[in-house]
Amino acid sequence: MSRDDFKAKFEKWEQGPIAKTLSKSPERKPVFLTTSGNEMKRAFTPLDIAEEGRLTEELGLPGEYPFTRGVQPNMYRGRFWTMRQYAGFGTAEQTNERYKYLLSQGQTGLSVAFDLPTQIGYDSDHGLAEGEVGKVGVAVDSLRDVEILFDGIPLDQVSTSMTINSPAAVLLAMYIAVAEKQGVAKEKLNGTIQNDLLKEYIARGTYIFPPQPSLKVITDIMAYCKENVPQWNTISISGYHIREAGSSAVQEVAFTLANGMTYVQAALDAGLDIDEFAGRLSFFFNCHNNLLEEVAKFRAARRMWAKIMKERFKAKSARSMMLRFHTQTAGCSLTAQQPDNNIVRVTIQALAAVLGGTQSLHTNSRDEALCLPTEEAVRIALRTQQVIAYESGVADTVDPFAGSYAVEALTDEIEKKAFEYIAKIEALGGVVRAIEAGYIQKEIADSAYQYQRGIETGDNIVVGVNKFTIKEEGLKNLLRVDKAVEEFQRQKTAKVRAERNAAATAAALDKLRKTAVDGGNVVTPIFDAVKTYATLGEICDTLRGVYGEYTEAG
Repeated sequence: MSRDDFKAKFEKWEQGPIAKTLSKSPERKPVFLTTSGNEMKRAFTPLDIAEEGRLTEELGLPGEYPFTRGVQPNMYRGRFWTMRQYAGFGTAEQTNERYKYLLSQGQTGLSVAFDLPTQIGYDSDHGLAEGEVGKVGVAVDSLRDVEILFDGIPLDQVSTSMTINSPAAVLLAMYIAVAEKQGVAKEKLNGTIQNDLLKEYIARGTYIFPPQPSLKVITDIMAYCKENVPQWNTISISGYHIREAGSSAVQEVAFTLANGMTYVQAALDAGLDIDEFAGRLSFFFNCHNNLLEEVAKFRAARRMWAKIMKERFKAKSARSMMLRFHTQTAGCSLTAQQPDNNIVRVTIQALAAVLGGTQSLHTNSRDEALCLPTEEAVRIALRTQQVIAYESGVADTVDPFAGSYAVEALTDEIEKKAFEYIAKIEALGGVVRAIEAGYIQKEIADSAYQYQRGIETGDNIVVGVNKFTIKEEGLKNLLRVDKAVEEFQRQKTAKVRAERNAAATAAALDKLRKTAVDGGNVVTPIFDAVKTYATLGEICDTLRGVYGEYTEAG
């Protein structure tokens, strides 16, 4: 049947059976929209996707440009995604126990959550750290903490992701130093540091330095790892926190890839070769409840990045064009009301991430709207991934939604709208200028407002919150971080300072200061300072003295 013949058949269907049905039973809504405002048509058809030749070109084959169908030819038929549960709380001692528990339950990679003082470069005994030590992640003040954190965990046998940004170079140096103490060569280390400062200015706020010196440190890390830690992913360009701040799926893709383009250009400006560093870039995305849109989002992002790297940055290596990503299910979708419903939400989100071709995955726990997750809740979250992997069958074929009229149409629509956003950002002078002008932040705020307004009006149903509510008792046995953790951590850090070679630490910090002033690569002097047991706060304060601190404009 020709396209014109099918169009005529479709119009006859709408005027006949559909019109008759609607006259008796109107649809639930006048229009059905995804969270990004894309229309979910009554029925997608071949009319909604490109002509056959164009569709085949845009799809390609798995593992081949433009990577719409995945970055590996056989995807999960070879090996599953890395099951990497994000964890960290209290002290290094407590978190080490949790890591060993998760590994014993079948987790295949570690993901470190740091407390707020660590994320913004303060030691646990700093005045601004009071009341926050160990609360939302593990407290790390010195190399001693990282030694304890990974005690008994062979770093040549696990892949470790660290969600750390402004102090990323410091935590990477500590990790390498611990590996050396274990007898593991830097060349064998495998993992990722988030190291994505632009999204901190946009959505999250755990920045220290202004944008330009932050970009300088990021490129320093790229250059250092290229020579010394070749298997390490030097940056995880994060859409996760952009989505948590309230963006749409389209905005998540657009702003994340725009940030990625900024990092690539900064590396090129620093003299790095595109095909020497681009293969170590990775991405970090959120996954929400709208399964079809989320699958399409991942496919669109992969195809867009391949085109950007090939056409804009002239990458030659196929690996440089691959968008490899970690996914975390949507923390902002979890509800304190009827928390067992969160298990269902997380299952849908995890399934979407797998159908979308993720390389690694964290599944949130049912109790995270109320507290840090308990061991029982974490185990259920991990089992969710394992059931999908071993029992659902969706991992047995590559990109199972390929050719779906709905998914292909949504993939095209997300790509189109995301590229339009990128064009707007470039017209403003790039990401940094767009951040300084407040453009990206306002777009996200407007999206968040519209979604919340929909919840309050009842247009957006959240089960257990604005529909199907019940009278319920609160969860029991919630995990709370003891107040004694803060004093324990303060005493441990004071002991480290008392026992170290003070002169060696002072000399190392002075060398770091001079290197930063001279514009040299700061990673090696940071590494040297870490090995003298200089604290994270002391190292960050040294760089604050050179680079200054960023203050967001009103």
